[in-house]
Amino acid sequence: MAKKKPHQTESLDAWAAQLAALDGDDTTSRRRKPPITPQRIVQAALALVAAEGFDALTMRRVASALETGPASLYAHVRDKAELDDLLIGELCARVELPTPSPDAWMMQFKAICAQLRDLYLANPGISQATFSGAPRNLHALRINEGLLAILLAGGVEAQPAAWAIDAAILYVGAYSLERSLRQADSQGVDGQPCDRDGIAARLRMLPASHFPHTVAHLREIVAGNGHERFDFTLDLLLRGLALNSPQPGQELAAGPGKP
Repeated sequence: MAKKKPHQTESLDAWAAQLAALDGDDTTSRRRKPPITPQRIVQAALALVAAEGFDALTMRRVASALETGPASLYAHVRDKAELDDLLIGELCARVELPTPSPDAWMMQFKAICAQLRDLYLANPGISQATFSGAPRNLHALRINEGLLAILLAGGVEAQPAAWAIDAAILYVGAYSLERSLRQADSQGVDGQPCDRDGIAARLRMLPASHFPHTVAHLREIVAGNGHERFDFTLDLLLRGLALNSPQPGQELAAGPGKP
């Protein structure tokens, strides 16, 4: 019986490999995973936060979602703190900044804060990452720059504008965190509802002799639907700025005999 020549064997092996690939048996190509990148890490982390909340976020959980080990993540992200900063930066990059308008500066300022609030609420608890220190991400600084431009266009002086932005950013983060925590833990330590009706029921039990004003104004204390309290606080901040700032094209009137 004649033996197969070496080149014939190689040719048949290559032919068999091509046929196997047609049937989807090329396991090497099927098992090849996309490379780990900072963007993939961020997207996997955000998906985890959106589904389970910020407290569930760990480097190990993100690595598991990407079907790799934690060591693969550390080649791109230094630690959990840097990952948190990247997540906040990603959310801030999604905020649309308008061209500053002297006639609509309050509305523009509130709209940016509302965008940031909604992004935080869509990723429960993530706003607590903004309290860890000074912003290190350019996307986060972009929000500050946009808000500062809007306040300056509205005639607010630089110093109160800078402090107002700091207060507003802190408020947006705290408001979003509190809402997220209430949604995650809808019951108090005693197992009773901790929503507005539940709070009202607790306050209603207070003795008027010790808490006369709280009992008398209970309806006002628990009032507010949706984000009414959020809007109220920002309105209070911005109207305070307006009262103490000359509007564009106007100057503070000088009294008689004053230069």
